Amino acid sequence: MADDQSAQEELLDLRNSIDNIDAAMIYILAERFRCTQRVGALKAHHHLPPADPAREEVQVARLRRLAESARLDPEFAEKYLAFVIREVIRHHEKFPRHPVA
Repeated sequence: MADDQSAQEELLDLRNSIDNIDAAMIYILAERFRCTQRVGALKAHHHLPPADPAREEVQVARLRRLAESARLDPEFAEKYLAFVIREVIRHHEKFPRHPVA
């Protein structure tokens, strides 16, 4: 019985930590998207394309290295980045492009 109580307390502690991490990730993603919105506005203003495949390639390699050093599956990290990049580009494509004068 004491083991069950101890397990339940540990489970609750772990779930609280997971909830805190999830909250932090949401706020970090929100800040990331605020920055990428500024990038999108800058690109639109200067008539740059919404996507930058060369930058994306560098970022994929960088994130895979970070994942490996953190003992996280690099494939998962790459899928995460691909999802975020697709969303960023979708936002960038919404910025109005004014004709070059």
